[in-house]
Amino acid sequence: MSTENAVHDKLGLPKILGLGFVFLWFFIGGIAHFVFTDLEMKIVPPWLPEHRLLVLVTGVFELIGAIGALYLPTRSAAGWGLILLTAAVTPANIYMLQHVAQFPTVPYWALIIRIPLQLALLICIWWSTQLPRKKTR
Repeated sequence: MSTENAVHDKLGLPKILGLGFVFLWFFIGGIAHFVFTDLEMKIVPPWLPEHRLLVLVTGVFELIGAIGALYLPTRSAAGWGLILLTAAVTPANIYMLQHVAQFPTVPYWALIIRIPLQLALLICIWWSTQLPRKKTR
């Protein structure tokens, strides 16, 4: 049995599902940064410079992180990168909540639960991308 198969066998279905969720979340989100660039730019707080560049760069990082999370040798590093990226974009979520009137197509309840969901996403990223620790004696 290869090392990668052995690790997948140890992951179990819940962790594989978590990893799949993380991949899809960031892969689809990364693509959205390129397909809906102008829309994504609207949620960047005005005090940040170069909104288009920030949206495109974070889109690239989302795609790299999503793909990296699927590959065993890069999974842990990709997970930490996605954690940092998720923390870095949190001001956009807070900005949306503080300026609800600017985002009439997003239900208010969705903006409210977005912050605690961000914490759940961080936990899911960490839990699903960190490799099992080797037992030492």
